[in-house]
Amino acid sequence: MQELADDYTGFRILAVHAHPDDESSKGAAMMAAYAARGARVMVASMTGGERGDVLTAVSDTNPAAHRYLPSVRRAEMAQARDILGIEHRWIGFMDSGLPEGDPLPPLPFGCFASQPLERASAPLVRLVRRFKPHVILSYDEIGGYPHPDHIMSHRVAVEAFHAAGDASAYLNEGEPWAPLKLYYDRAFNLDRLNAINDYLVAKGTENPFAEWIARRQEQDAEGHTAPVSRHQTTTRILSKDYFAQRDQALLSHATQVGPKDLFFALTPEETAEVWPTDDYVLIESRVETSLPETDFAAGIDYKER
Repeated sequence: MQELADDYTGFRILAVHAHPDDESSKGAAMMAAYAARGARVMVASMTGGERGDVLTAVSDTNPAAHRYLPSVRRAEMAQARDILGIEHRWIGFMDSGLPEGDPLPPLPFGCFASQPLERASAPLVRLVRRFKPHVILSYDEIGGYPHPDHIMSHRVAVEAFHAAGDASAYLNEGEPWAPLKLYYDRAFNLDRLNAINDYLVAKGTENPFAEWIARRQEQDAEGHTAPVSRHQTTTRILSKDYFAQRDQALLSHATQVGPKDLFFALTPEETAEVWPTDDYVLIESRVETSLPETDFAAGIDYKER
């Protein structure tokens, strides 16, 4: 697997995420790898995760976790940002929550996923025009998994990629800037999950991903399987030296992730052995590049742009 270059000074990456903690569970090691080599890497959090739950026992030591969850999650995000060495912007929409039930209840009034596309995209277009990323990263059409905020994050990222360079679009959001590449995240692709499963089985260790893998492959009573990405990996970024940093960033989100979470089923060293990359699919490119790729900057003269 090809190493990244030594110096990415002038290169800019924008990763669009739905909630705080998404940036640490999807591509965090990759972001740390580029940032350590001089790239400017920015995460845009579309919502503050206000409607999330406290998923760990952190409230035993931090009573504010329940009462002041939005503020606590902001502090967690700041800590993760500093660990990864990246930049961060809050876009400011309200978390939509994860609807449950059959039929699903309506989305909360005014939440991110209920916004018209142009209104939801405008602040991200503004950020793109100010930050001037060469590359935008986001989720696929099903959001990685079908959370309404993830799906809307996908939609606004695609809209911003196409519209930010159009002088006739979003007239009040700054001078046009056209990013050069759009990628979708492949963090939880089945090839990677199966490789982890095989490693843990061979080691004789219980695999916390086994139920997750089975659930993604099983059929319901009507013969439907869970939504899965239709994309195949095109771009693998070697990021194994930053898995420990990724884990530290994840643990910063203490209301959402605990040290016994399935994310830590493998040590950073074991993960580096089993799957040493962060994986993406190149969806659109305005520069010439050849696939497969091992570097987002392939084909981009970022020192001139």
